[in-house]
Amino acid sequence: MANLEECRSAIGLVSERITQLDEAQRRAHIVERTISLTVSDLETVFAMRLTPQGLVDVTDAPLSTADGRAQVRITIASDDLVALANDRLDYAKALLTGRVRVKASLGDMARLRKLL
Repeated sequence: MANLEECRSAIGLVSERITQLDEAQRRAHIVERTISLTVSDLETVFAMRLTPQGLVDVTDAPLSTADGRAQVRITIASDDLVALANDRLDYAKALLTGRVRVKASLGDMARLRKLL
């Protein structure tokens, strides 16, 4: 099981990957959204905003204090989060096998797929 610091680093890696995309791609596929990332085995929720500048305003809090109002809600285990961020786990497979659960609009799901 990964710890909170490893999860923060994984989120940082994903943010870096976003900022490395061509600016035209970011403008085409990124619409600012609020995101909650529930790390189920750590009972922690990371709240953040997705912007063309990456994932910003990242905070974490215990699961018991989560408000559930984010536009995109993701649930994942800590090891899977780290594996996804390090390209050791395929996003599509993880989604299809239930290792990653996403609650979002269809448009947001399509945009996420193009980013990951």
